[in-house]
Amino acid sequence: MQVAVVGAGAVGCYYGGLLARAGHDVTFIGRRTHVDAINAHGLLLDTQLFKGYLPARAATDTSSLGSPELVLFCVKSADTEEAGRSLVGRLRTEASVLSLQNGVDNPQRLRAITGHPVIPAVVYVDSEMAGPGHIKHHGGGALVIGASPASETLAQALKAADIQTAISDDIERIQWSKLATNCAYNALSAVAGISYGPMSEVEGTKDVVARAVQEVVMVARACGVSMPEDLLEQILKIPAAMPNQLSSTAQDLARGKPSEIDFLNGYVVRKGTELGIPTPTNQALQLMVKLAERSKEAPRL
Repeated sequence: MQVAVVGAGAVGCYYGGLLARAGHDVTFIGRRTHVDAINAHGLLLDTQLFKGYLPARAATDTSSLGSPELVLFCVKSADTEEAGRSLVGRLRTEASVLSLQNGVDNPQRLRAITGHPVIPAVVYVDSEMAGPGHIKHHGGGALVIGASPASETLAQALKAADIQTAISDDIERIQWSKLATNCAYNALSAVAGISYGPMSEVEGTKDVVARAVQEVVMVARACGVSMPEDLLEQILKIPAAMPNQLSSTAQDLARGKPSEIDFLNGYVVRKGTELGIPTPTNQALQLMVKLAERSKEAPRL
């Protein structure tokens, strides 16, 4: 299978790497530092069970792509439209496009740009780019993808590449549940530069988490999405299960990269405003991250 990974970061390189290891023809579209390393040596896939270089091609843009059968779309939410425009005219009718992105509206935004069906997916993986062309996997790796005519065949191919994949008839519910988790922990972890375990031990953290989740649930239900009754209970268990985890927003801030906070807590704030639902906790968390971003930009006096 010809596979294109658009957005060759921690998520795209992990799943693309597993597909390459399974024998698929994978092309990674990403930043120059990773592209050069992959073209020179292959992708270094570094997991708990395997470490080695995998042959693959890489490029900084989609101009060299043929007509991939599968596109793993993994760019940051702010880049969805620009990256989507680069795919216009390059997708064969039967190609599967899988959105492996944070937030809940990227599949719709990408579909609007490309005019091509997009399968939503929810990602549960802990991985990082440990160096140029070097993907380090720490844990997890499961995918949940939305139901579509192509989903069963796609899931079989993913499973054959050791990617645990489930198909959901209610993918919106799972997307919003993951969004609630991100809204609960990402900003707090980012602003303090702290992992989930120590963060949860600070007095008041669980109260803020609970209020953020409750706001997400209210907005989701107003959007017609049925949310799990035990969602908050499950989210509160995450620090014990992943005590050393830093949020993706924390990693972005630490590297001086723009965060996706406007598409996480910020999305809840925007939808809440449209629907007349107050979201003060999510607004405060969004603002905290934007202030932290601004402080890194501002010159020191």
